[in-house]
Amino acid sequence: MNGGGAFVLLYLVMVVFVGVSLLIAEQALGRYAGTSPYGAFRSIHPKFGFVGTMAILANFLILSFYSMIGGWVIYYLAYSAIAPQTLTAEGFELFSASVFHPLLCQFIFLALTGFFVWRGVSKGIEWGNRFMMPLLFLILALIVVRSLTLPNAMEGVRFFFAPDFSKINAPTVIAALGQVFFSMSVGFGIMLTYSSYLGKETPLSRTSWLIAMSNSLVAVLAGLAILPAVFSFKMEPAQGPGLLFVVIPEIFRQMPGGYFFGILFFLLVFFAALTSSISVLEVPVSYFVDERKLSRRKAVIVASLIITLLGTLCTLSMGSTLGWFRVYGMNIFDLFDFTSNNMLLPVGGLMLCILVGYVWKPKNVLAEVTQGGKHPFWGEKYWLFLIRYLVPLAIIVILVSGSGIQQIIESFFE
Repeated sequence: MNGGGAFVLLYLVMVVFVGVSLLIAEQALGRYAGTSPYGAFRSIHPKFGFVGTMAILANFLILSFYSMIGGWVIYYLAYSAIAPQTLTAEGFELFSASVFHPLLCQFIFLALTGFFVWRGVSKGIEWGNRFMMPLLFLILALIVVRSLTLPNAMEGVRFFFAPDFSKINAPTVIAALGQVFFSMSVGFGIMLTYSSYLGKETPLSRTSWLIAMSNSLVAVLAGLAILPAVFSFKMEPAQGPGLLFVVIPEIFRQMPGGYFFGILFFLLVFFAALTSSISVLEVPVSYFVDERKLSRRKAVIVASLIITLLGTLCTLSMGSTLGWFRVYGMNIFDLFDFTSNNMLLPVGGLMLCILVGYVWKPKNVLAEVTQGGKHPFWGEKYWLFLIRYLVPLAIIVILVSGSGIQQIIESFFE
């Protein structure tokens, strides 16, 4: 939709200038405060606690609709093994609009997420990632190899990397910026929460670059896993969710060895979804533990119950049960998606820039990042300029142009 390689290039530029800058800021604040986003922002200034509250709310909303998609992935993983012939466009419409199976799969997904967070950072989150991340890379590499060896696969590669600069416009830039927020987990407290567990010996600047590079590498590999296969079988790439749940199963049905690779593919997506949902759940859990003094297990139960309730509303909004309920033309799923991604994340990122760049003095920020000069921080002056001026300006562009505020105002006066 956004010019193939032109969008990839824009995204990578935004990763370097916006994503890394925000990652360093979040990690510095998180390690300095050693607590949840709410407590971290309050530790710099008591009036900034509301920014942490926004981050926690964003995680509740995101995991509510993300768990619905995670449930769909579980369903498709199971049916890829037992009845792949049912995974058609008609089957997807019937499944997504039904009640029992989507809710059951969503509850299973949330239960698995809660299990890893329940076990704690070392025994749960780290243990799970040590198993799932290497397996994710292995499966992804296998699918990339298979996709690239299909007939006419290079058409997909060219589409992915050859830039069509004629399609670069304001919405394309905004889309690239928004993708940086979501894919790099900045603006809603995830990296801040994880950084609260870091030791002083961790070099934050280098860690941020490693995160950015590995994240971008996985994104590129994912594109190489999907797009060559899509073009090989002459499917339409701009399908939204239908690409994952309609087009991809159809490709595997036509592909030699497709049964095996279909199971591998949805296993890959399941691991990717689960590791992400664990990170999202950890944010509200850390709030309940640090600020409300609940035990980790009680915090997991409370947070999971709230998310289950909100997630149920999202799932029911896809069918006739709650599909009639609309706010500015959006069902509950779209409303939660819009509120978190287009409003809370950019505002959270903007407030982070203000807090780190202006309220928390630059010398204090740099002292935390470098630990008094122990860790080199190349380009610290450039980073200060970015976090105080360029990144806030970019976020304001997202907020004004991408949030839909203008459309809402226009619809109000129509």
